[in-house]
Amino acid sequence: MIRVALFGIAGVLMALQLKALKPDYSVYLCLGVSLLIFSFVAEKLTVILDGLQAVQRCLPLNAGYIRILMKIIGITYIAEFASDLCKDAGYQTIAGQIQIFGKMSVLAVSVPILTALLDTIQTFLGG
Repeated sequence: MIRVALFGIAGVLMALQLKALKPDYSVYLCLGVSLLIFSFVAEKLTVILDGLQAVQRCLPLNAGYIRILMKIIGITYIAEFASDLCKDAGYQTIAGQIQIFGKMSVLAVSVPILTALLDTIQTFLGG
């Protein structure tokens, strides 16, 4: 975490210096730093997947629910990443639209989990 934080801070400081000379290049620098940090996140994703598989082995969970959870995590991360890049470039309106689309996508993907939860509650209530 310290390495990623320091890399991010160094990227921001370089982008601030570059912004005075070439504003376009500072956006490209931020994009490059963001993609490099994304690669660090992708490495941690394997640890998360291994942990979810261990939970699935211990508990009788439907594998579809784990896939839905991973889709939700992916959607939120991609939406946040794209939104932040748009904000950095000065396009707050597009960033807001990306965030709204991300939220709607999470809602759409999570409908099967919601219906399964409601079915379980209905079963407990004896209905």
